[in-house]
Amino acid sequence: MRKKEKDNISFRRKLLIAGLGFFFLVLLLASFFGKKGLIEIYRAQKEHKALLQEIVRLEIEKNKLEKEIEELKQNPKAVEKKAREKLWLVKPDEVVIIKKEK
Repeated sequence: MRKKEKDNISFRRKLLIAGLGFFFLVLLLASFFGKKGLIEIYRAQKEHKALLQEIVRLEIEKNKLEKEIEELKQNPKAVEKKAREKLWLVKPDEVVIIKKEK
């Protein structure tokens, strides 16, 4: 009888250890690959850094455009220059020469 009880306790202990091992394995896998796992956190941090760089780039562009708007509001020659550059506007007595790039 003693051996049977000892084997039964040993089996329960092995089953408990196997269950705990499986639980910790699932927990470990979930911490790496889960919805909020380490891999997802790393990806989110990388995306956050890229978005911050994009914000800085857009702020610089915004400031440049604001300066250009102010210049166009205050300087009529700047408006003429911009119209000539962007819209290819010319005065009636002017001739436009286009240089081909090789």
